[in-house]
Amino acid sequence: MNRSAAHVTEFVLLGFPGSWKIQIFLFVLFLVFYVLTLLGNGAIICAVRCDSRLHTPMYFLLGNFAFLEIWYVSSTIPNILANILSKTKAISFSGCFLQFYFFFSLGTTECLFLAVMAYDRYLAICRPLHYPTIMTRRLCCILVSSCWLIGFLGYPIPIFSISQLPFCGSNIIDHFLCDMDPLMALSCAPAPITEFIFYAQSSFVLFFTIAYILRSYILLLRAVFQVPSAAGRRKAFSTCGSHLVVVSLFYGTVMVMYVSPTYGIPILMQKILTLVYSVMTPLFNPLIYSLRNKDMKLALRNVLLGMRIVKNM
Repeated sequence: MNRSAAHVTEFVLLGFPGSWKIQIFLFVLFLVFYVLTLLGNGAIICAVRCDSRLHTPMYFLLGNFAFLEIWYVSSTIPNILANILSKTKAISFSGCFLQFYFFFSLGTTECLFLAVMAYDRYLAICRPLHYPTIMTRRLCCILVSSCWLIGFLGYPIPIFSISQLPFCGSNIIDHFLCDMDPLMALSCAPAPITEFIFYAQSSFVLFFTIAYILRSYILLLRAVFQVPSAAGRRKAFSTCGSHLVVVSLFYGTVMVMYVSPTYGIPILMQKILTLVYSVMTPLFNPLIYSLRNKDMKLALRNVLLGMRIVKNM
């Protein structure tokens, strides 16, 4: 990065305030969260790969979503853990913007994944006869690849532009990660166009995906209520309920942070909201999807049983 106009070579992430005992408690807590997230999402990936009954478009997307969640949580928690134990709490200029890039790119990819999963459920329930011919393995691979490509190709230019702004004052960020608002607050020169482009792009992705998801579920619910049997309606709701819970948890907190003005929100509350969608959502997703899905619970049980047998051999 060319930074001839900038004087700041590193940033200081204040993280979470508190005594050393509180910092150790937070370290252990986040470490447990991280390990559980890796184990939970890793178990879903193994179950989808190993159980032939889960070789369907819905579980193919779910397995890829779990893979995405592992990367998403890895863009924040390892740095949080290192920051808690660090005496200086410093992160390099390049490291800060790399985290900024991966955090937003993976978050955008997650929004697109949730929209694709809503499309899959819409086809399965509203167009069941055409579902096998439309939602082929090839289409699934195209949709998954498109999510990753769009997510990672959308932010290099805006974030590079932000990195070229002069940061010649304070280098202290009162957050646990490198985010848009704290970085723009440290810039010596206002950049309204860059800021507008970034937020317009983020808002477009959020509104487009949530509008598509809501439209899919309105059509889906209309179709479900037309199912004559109560058992059929319950089965249809059970396949969609998990997805709706994940969507509500993720979008509810993200839209508060990046669509509504954050200037009136206390710093601590901003940190908590960021924790919900960046740390807690990847942790809860495996529980939400497995506890509400009989096939997934059976597949996970088989995977754990297979691991136990191999260990005892």
